[in-house]
Amino acid sequence: MRIRSIFLVVLVSFLSVVSFGQAPAAGQNELAKYITDNYTKREVMVPMRDGVKLFTSIYEPKDKSQKYPIMMSRTPYSVAPYGPDKFKDLLGPDYQFAREGYIFVYQDVRGRWMSEGKFVDVRPETAQSNPGTIDESTDTYDTIDWLVKNVDNNNGKVGTYGISYPGFYTSAGSINSHPALKACSPQAPVSDWYHGDDMHHNGALFLAQNYWFYTFFQPFTSPTNDFGYLKRWKGRDTQDGYDYFLRLGGLKEVADSYVDGIGVRQPYWDDMMGHPNYDQYWKDRNVLTHLNGIKCATMTVGGLFDDEDAYGAQQTYIHIEKQDPGIFNVLVLGPWFHGGWARSDGDWLGTAYFGGKTSEEYRVKMELPFFNHFLKDKGDISNIKEVNVFDTGTNQWRSFDGWEPTNGTDTALYLTKNGGLSFTMPSESGVDEYVSDPMHPVPYTQKITKSYPRDFMTEDQRFASTRPDVLTYETEPLGEDVTVSGFIKPSLYVSSSGTDSDFVVKLIDVFPDDYKFPAGVKPPENSAFSVFEPGGYQMLLRGEPMPARFRNGFEKGVALTPNQPAKLSFTMPGINHTFKKGHRIMVQIQSTWFPLVARNPQKFVPNYQVATAADFQKATERVYTGGKNMSAIILPIQKH
Repeated sequence: MRIRSIFLVVLVSFLSVVSFGQAPAAGQNELAKYITDNYTKREVMVPMRDGVKLFTSIYEPKDKSQKYPIMMSRTPYSVAPYGPDKFKDLLGPDYQFAREGYIFVYQDVRGRWMSEGKFVDVRPETAQSNPGTIDESTDTYDTIDWLVKNVDNNNGKVGTYGISYPGFYTSAGSINSHPALKACSPQAPVSDWYHGDDMHHNGALFLAQNYWFYTFFQPFTSPTNDFGYLKRWKGRDTQDGYDYFLRLGGLKEVADSYVDGIGVRQPYWDDMMGHPNYDQYWKDRNVLTHLNGIKCATMTVGGLFDDEDAYGAQQTYIHIEKQDPGIFNVLVLGPWFHGGWARSDGDWLGTAYFGGKTSEEYRVKMELPFFNHFLKDKGDISNIKEVNVFDTGTNQWRSFDGWEPTNGTDTALYLTKNGGLSFTMPSESGVDEYVSDPMHPVPYTQKITKSYPRDFMTEDQRFASTRPDVLTYETEPLGEDVTVSGFIKPSLYVSSSGTDSDFVVKLIDVFPDDYKFPAGVKPPENSAFSVFEPGGYQMLLRGEPMPARFRNGFEKGVALTPNQPAKLSFTMPGINHTFKKGHRIMVQIQSTWFPLVARNPQKFVPNYQVATAADFQKATERVYTGGKNMSAIILPIQKH
């Protein structure tokens, strides 16, 4: 969903049009021809209960010898190409569906592109508590109701799907499900833009991706199918995002920069800046708490290395499991970037190798069988367990009865003096410190570009290990495999010479110095690391920022007392990874991760999201080990 330049905006719009589904390259033209030969297309305006009409494209099989289920995707990114004689070259979630035979429906959501009405970002769910209002669940319900009554030759069963923002419309649309909605698959769904989706993580603004993304949602006054309404903006020609955002200043200057070039304020950005705490504005936009009344089978899909939303899939599954007991509700997590299960082979991500084409395995053995089973009464779903998670250390799929798995034990990995990590409680206390300078922040990647590389999620962290403003802790080489499955829970004691700071925690797998890729295996030739030597690789598994101001809760920021230890505990999205015998476990701690995360001024201000560059100050950050201020990372370790 989240876009970094106008060109990527248009690209993602196009990708959403084809539902991010990947056809084998050699067969793309053949598939496009198959679609035009075997499907008809029409465009209709579907009425909602309040009279607003939504633009909808319908692709129907020419073969009328059988009835077909309906596959629907709702999107804010445009259902282009527009016109009854212009066809998508891929229908459904992936290349298999067109030949399988479905009725495919694509809809511009309310207030976007050719649909009527007013667009609201992550529109709050209100219809449950306030009957008579509209939201995404009612728009989905009304659309399905119209389709099953007005589209010939349908079998009365509907499936929905979507990746990222369309994933939000999928999960929201399953609330109080229409009786005809039998299966849905929210994939990397937007869920909670304050705690963990790509807007914020633990209240810390993810800057680089969102700055470019929100230029896409410039308001327009009437329905349009013309991408030309998108105005260019300041920074459009920059090639170095680190330098650009460094020069831009604080978040107040960032917000003001939207006026230059576009000529108007960016409404949603300004709304975000006005709500730095987890207040009612964000609570209303947290769809997770509303995911009930779901009656359809649900398969939530996500990437363990999703650079935009590793949080949403995990939390969507968990909340549905709690709030909708008894339905078919499963989770699939693979070694993928954002949407990688649909538009990559899934064997590589940067320098990380996963042993085979994991995306194709998912598409063939899980995705098509899931929809076929619930919409066509066919399809073997025996391969789909309750929780299906790829182990990114052993390169094998594993299944669990829940997320977090019940056969794991939360185990403390203690930070010790002199940069050590140990499962044994330290006998000595200590303190480590570094100076964090917002004017010289730690980069989150060594490949700084205008956008941000999706493979930073597995990137070699040796570039960060050498910086004096990054603390590095690691174990001795492991004497046996250690499998971590579930949420990572830092429990740190920290202090700052300032009154506020972020603390970024990274969990890393350190490969042995003599490690080599399997015989005949090397990174793809078009990779920046095509000549990468993996010996000593420090593979990032998970990284998250935590603002110290929210250590007591997200509803109100509280200043640090300078140089006084404070406990900082939080939860990072889960992983499923085996640290193999001979590898080391590493933890890095730092206070900037730029420009992925907006810089904390490092002095407490009531609303850091309107802070200026003049508010930035250096701070000496300390992390305490052992004794009464014992810092640890809590890992859910599985039994072998």
